Amino acid sequence: MPNAENPTVRPAGERDLPRVGELLLQVNEVHHKIRPDLFKTNSRKYSDEELRAVFADPDAPVFVCETDGRVLGYAFCILQTRRGNNLVDGKTLYLDDLCVDEAARGRGIGTALYRYVLDYAKRIGCHNVTLNVWEGNDAALAFYRKCGMTVQKTGMEQII
Repeated sequence: MPNAENPTVRPAGERDLPRVGELLLQVNEVHHKIRPDLFKTNSRKYSDEELRAVFADPDAPVFVCETDGRVLGYAFCILQTRRGNNLVDGKTLYLDDLCVDEAARGRGIGTALYRYVLDYAKRIGCHNVTLNVWEGNDAALAFYRKCGMTVQKTGMEQII
């Protein structure tokens, strides 16, 4: 069993493509169970070609967390710049997707990834870190609240 007491977080690279692809399938299934009207089963958000492009984009950093050389989680981020007539200029790091292997949940992998993302955002001068959680993903919501996140805004819909 991997040692989650000393997880290592680092930028994702080419060698991580197969494992990140497996984890993308897992997170998609979580979303599919919550919203089958939006998410297909047995699908991924990115193909390998798309992942290569994301991994190479400096404004879309991806980090992986590993123990004993095995990737057990990832965090996809997007750097956003805020400008406008009525907005204070600033940078936000949007946490687009965070996944921990279902067999490794509850062992500190998600916390290590989240802390790394926060530290990274601070280092590059961001004002905040934001993310979205699908309604019904109670485990994710509880995790982010435990990490110190609070509600910034609420998104709503009416299915027609």
